[in-house]
Amino acid sequence: MSANPNTITIDGQEIPFTAKQTIMDAALAAGVYIPHLCHYPGLPPSGNCRLCMVETGNRNVAACITPAVAGQEIRNNTPELNEVRKSITQMLFVEGNHICPSCEKTGNCKLQAMGYYLGMLEDHFPQFYQRREMDASHAEILLDRGRCILCDLCVRASRDVDGKNVFAIAGRGTNAHLIVNSPTGKLADSTIATTDLAATICPVGAILIKEQGYQVPVGQRIYDQHTIRDIGLRESIAKKNND
Repeated sequence: MSANPNTITIDGQEIPFTAKQTIMDAALAAGVYIPHLCHYPGLPPSGNCRLCMVETGNRNVAACITPAVAGQEIRNNTPELNEVRKSITQMLFVEGNHICPSCEKTGNCKLQAMGYYLGMLEDHFPQFYQRREMDASHAEILLDRGRCILCDLCVRASRDVDGKNVFAIAGRGTNAHLIVNSPTGKLADSTIATTDLAATICPVGAILIKEQGYQVPVGQRIYDQHTIRDIGLRESIAKKNND
């Protein structure tokens, strides 16, 4: 156990933390990557995707919602945990309609990048072929629920940053789906704007700005040139510098 009362240990590395920081916050601030999809610096955590599961005290916890406690001994980058993360990523792929070669988000998609990072070579599970409604009613923003992974980043961004509460998650289990809080349930009748964080935070291709697809050629996009680890750490640094 660490002698410093303000540190935790991740894979043998001593990590400092401050009051109210989670394991995820402390790790990213120290340049230690924990895989994640539903975490975003500055937004309240939700623990939805469970990719950030780490082992501490003989149990697995979600790093994004678990407070850092002095003396914690944490295992993160292990073959066992990464195999579980790969299985979760495979399930996310088959629960939605993720056809990477035909998706304009390819190369900029965090789910796709996570698959590469974890060495995912096939879906493993049978496809669900979900039939989810697409909403193209808005003049500038497209909502394709078939690609939604229910990370609820858009929900939190709209509520806590944009102050508009445009999105919500309705239903449970396999019936869970993203809804629009407008009189008609359509995006066109909401207050969302292209300048909102909620319009650009989607890690997959569920929310897209219209008439901007394929402007950056394949091969020159974010995850064509950087791993999701690099970008995850960069986002954390950017948030720290902006505070």
